[in-house]
This record gives sequence, structure tokens and C-alpha cells, in this order.
Amino acid sequence: MLIMPISQSAKKSLRKALKNNKVNVSFKIKLKAILKKFSAKPTESALKDVYSVLDKAIKNNIYHPNKVSRLKAKFSRSAKSGLAKVVDTKKKTVKKVAKKNTKKAIKKANSKMVK
Repeated sequence: MLIMPISQSAKKSLRKALKNNKVNVSFKIKLKAILKKFSAKPTESALKDVYSVLDKAIKNNIYHPNKVSRLKAKFSRSAKSGLAKVVDTKKKTVKKVAKKNTKKAIKKANSKMVK
């Protein structure tokens, strides 16, 4: 149950809190979208976008600076490993697999030799 404010200052404080809540929630939604985009395809340009949004989160007092520092380090590591994975996949070679000799294949080969 929501308690309604009585004094003018309490009413203004409630209005301000609701407005700030909307701004913070929309910012966090934007942040999550950018992080999801980065997780799907970690690139240098996406990493710059992530850094930019996280710095704005510090500026607007949405996240603590230590949390942002942790997140930046985490995404930096994933960007480096993501770029390494892309390079590794290009170097893969396909191995040729020898056919197994089945009874039917052996019979067929023997029948061709007899003729």
C-alpha cells in the first residue's frame, strides 16, 4: 500500500522520485540492449559503445564506479577472446574420413574382381 504524502515537500519529493525512476529504468533497458548486442557479436566498435554507456551510468549515479570498472574489465576480456575465436575458426581444416568396409561393400568388390 502506497502512503500518500501530506506536506508540499513530500509531494514534490514523490514526483521527483517517480520521474527519476522512469529515467533510470529506461537507461537500464538501453544498457541491457547494448550489452546483449555486444554479447552476440563482440567487436571493437561494440566495446566502445559499451564503455560509453557505462561511463554515462557513472555520471548519472545509476551504477557505482567499482561496478562499472568490473563490467568494463569483463567485457574487455570477452572482446579479446571473441576476436581470438573468430581468427581460430578461419584456420580450421577439414579431415578426410576413410570409408568403413561393410559386408555389402566387400561382397561388391569381390564380385567385381571375379568378373
